[in-house]
Amino acid sequence: MKQLEIFKALSNKTRLEILLWLKDPESSFPEQLHAGFEVGVCVGEIQRKAGLTQSTVSEYLAILQRAGLVESTRVGQWTYYKRNEDTFAELSKIIQSDI
Repeated sequence: MKQLEIFKALSNKTRLEILLWLKDPESSFPEQLHAGFEVGVCVGEIQRKAGLTQSTVSEYLAILQRAGLVESTRVGQWTYYKRNEDTFAELSKIIQSDI
């Protein structure tokens, strides 16, 4: 686990908000309910909710992905993101035992 990279990724308010939204995608992204959330949330929906440019949201998601906090799935021309709960479980253990 890349602890420093994870903590750096978590040090931004918008990136934290994205992670919170992805924790409960059904209530955070009701406009995607018709498509479901099996593969995650469409990057376009994340961008709309964040109110930031596509390039900024893409960079934020790339940082979260490099830290292992989110996973992406490409379906046709769309990219979907969801939380990597295994990383959150590992992080929780580290915080409880090492910090």
